[in-house]
Amino acid sequence: MIKAKHHFFIYPLFKWLTRFLLRRNFYQVKIKGEFEDNGKPVLVISNHISWWDGFWIMYLNLKVIKRKFHFMMFEKQLKKHWYFNYAGGYSVRKNSRSILQTIQYTSNLLQYPSNMVFMFPQGKIMSMHQNHIVFESGIEKILAKVDNEIHILFVANFIEYLSHPKPGLYIHIENYKNKERDKDSLQQAYNIFYSKAHNYHKNISV
Repeated sequence: MIKAKHHFFIYPLFKWLTRFLLRRNFYQVKIKGEFEDNGKPVLVISNHISWWDGFWIMYLNLKVIKRKFHFMMFEKQLKKHWYFNYAGGYSVRKNSRSILQTIQYTSNLLQYPSNMVFMFPQGKIMSMHQNHIVFESGIEKILAKVDNEIHILFVANFIEYLSHPKPGLYIHIENYKNKERDKDSLQQAYNIFYSKAHNYHKNISV
């Protein structure tokens, strides 16, 4: 597998690029919800709706979470977009032995309070108007190897144009407070949170 790096130039450039792109392409960015920072490592679980997702989570990290940024990418895509490796990206390759290395590597990252890792548990890009998010099994396997306390943060991203030529970005967040770390418990809790965020956008207006 390809392990994450944080290049002295590329990593700060990715942070700067995140701020620049969001200012340029969105008329506003709103973070809805509170992050209760308890000084623990952070696992971010988010919906996956577009090419923008990584930049949105980086923005959330810069504004709220403030940890060392790590994210999982398919190995083929990471090799193609090699620069993401130097901004905290590391590889996963499904249906191969190396996936065990990725699971162990991710659990090791989550031992350090200075780190955050974000994952898309649905495993592929899907419409933000999905009514139900189905988790793949990887997240449960990772958490089974994490024997320390971590902070799990749910994120749901939505965009709305309304009366503006540029979209507004809405980042909904919620702290997962249950002790259960199995896939079904996480999926159920995430979908309750996601449904509330989705309903907000059904009723939003200017």
